[in-house]
Amino acid sequence: MSAKRKLAHPLEEASLASYAARDSTSPGRRYKEDKSASRSEFQRDRDRIIHSTAFRRLEYKTQVFVNHEGDLFRTRLTHSLEVAQIARSIARNLRLNEDLVEAISLAHDLGHTPFGHAGQDALNLSMKPFGGFEHNLQSLRVVDKLEERYGAFDGLNLCFETREGILKHCSLKNARQLGDVGVRFIKRQQPSLEAQLANLADEIAYNNHDIDDGLRSGLLKLDQMMELSIFSRHAAHVDERYPGLVERRLVLETVRRMINQLIVDVIATTSSRLHAQGVKTLDDVRRAPPMVAFSDDIRREADELKRFLRDNLYRHFQVERMTAKARRIVTDLFSAFHDNPRLLPGDHQERAREDAPRAIADYIAGMTDRYAIREHRRLFAIAEL
Repeated sequence: MSAKRKLAHPLEEASLASYAARDSTSPGRRYKEDKSASRSEFQRDRDRIIHSTAFRRLEYKTQVFVNHEGDLFRTRLTHSLEVAQIARSIARNLRLNEDLVEAISLAHDLGHTPFGHAGQDALNLSMKPFGGFEHNLQSLRVVDKLEERYGAFDGLNLCFETREGILKHCSLKNARQLGDVGVRFIKRQQPSLEAQLANLADEIAYNNHDIDDGLRSGLLKLDQMMELSIFSRHAAHVDERYPGLVERRLVLETVRRMINQLIVDVIATTSSRLHAQGVKTLDDVRRAPPMVAFSDDIRREADELKRFLRDNLYRHFQVERMTAKARRIVTDLFSAFHDNPRLLPGDHQERAREDAPRAIADYIAGMTDRYAIREHRRLFAIAEL
């Protein structure tokens, strides 16, 4: 490491725990680049992600509610920002690499389809004969290949640790084709603590903020939420401290306290596990069982919340109607483009000459909700002729 590089951030690595990821020991990038004089390598990754086209599109991709249904519901962009905030808070307390955990958090949904999980399921079904579709693999594909910002290489040329953290799940078949980031799945090893943390922060943000959106939409009712132990306990504390609070503020205070308890629990549980396992280095992390986790009691409550949201929000008849439309749009688009790739825009037609199904999946996965709706209308509505 050059003297110039050391002057840029002399305290960065000294403040990290021994088992945290460090860019000075990183395997680096797929394409060699000069070091930055002013930023760590993981800072550069975060900045590249924020400036990417795929990141900007997250503003108009669904979380639970289709983007045009209201301006106050969460999108993939606001969700990613919330995940990054939660993950950084925990990382600071555990003395992990905040820049890395933020980069992973901001990038984890870059490959998500329009219309959330409904869009992913429909695209995966259409792609079944051609290798399937999975949004974690697509997020990696976005940063490795599909972003076109640099003259020297395709993709964003991110560090190994960031790319590894984006890939949360992977089959052995796919892992064997992915090179360096697939090795841990073959060896059955763990990723960095920063990657584990980003994954759990995703769950914390997703579940708790879906409560807020569900209640705001009217699909969930406050008396339903009171049946959940984790919600009712914190709601009782809020009511005791602020009696007579209007429902909206009661909900926000309750959700805020729920998130805080989950964060505190993750910090305490992870610290205890690291100590009990004798983890000292990043290599120890890779050989150990998963370290970033909830305590058993909080895990049970978190699972209860996930089941509640599945049964009462994600399977609500109004959400089911929206997801049915979303699946139809994605399925129709794939069929139309697969039957006639000349319907694709010019740059995607070029890619389709090499692998038409994958090029079509790339195009559809990159769409925002509103763009997919418009594209479907252009192809199938007589009025658009």
